[in-house]
Amino acid sequence: MNSSIVNIASTRAFMSQRNSESYAASKGGLVALTHALSISLKGKSRVNCISPGWIDVSNNEISKSDKLQHPIERVGKPEDIAEMVMFLCSDKGSFIDGENIIIDGGMSKLMIYHGDNNWKYGMEE
Repeated sequence: MNSSIVNIASTRAFMSQRNSESYAASKGGLVALTHALSISLKGKSRVNCISPGWIDVSNNEISKSDKLQHPIERVGKPEDIAEMVMFLCSDKGSFIDGENIIIDGGMSKLMIYHGDNNWKYGMEE
C-alpha cells in the first residue's frame, strides 16, 4: 500500500467559541470521515487527519502574550503542519491509520481558570 490521504480539520472540532457551530461541525465531520474512510479504504490507502491549532500564515508580529498562552511558547507555523503531512505520507508513518493528530503547541491541553496567571474572564461581576 503506497497511497495516503491526509485530511486537515482543526482543534475547533473539539473546542469552540460562540457562533462557530458550522465551522466546528464541519471540522468534526472531517475527523469522523477520516476514521470511516480508513476502514473503507483498508488495504488501498491509509487515511489520517491533522487538527491544527493557531497557525500564523500572516507573518505579522505575534504578541508575547499570544505566544506565551501556548505551552510551547509560540504560535504554529505552516511548516509545523507540512512536516506532519510529509511524515504521514512517508514509510515512517506506515503504521498510522485512521488517526487524528492535534498540532497546537499544547494549547488544547491547557486548562485556564479565572485568576490563573492574571487571566480574567471578560464578565462584569
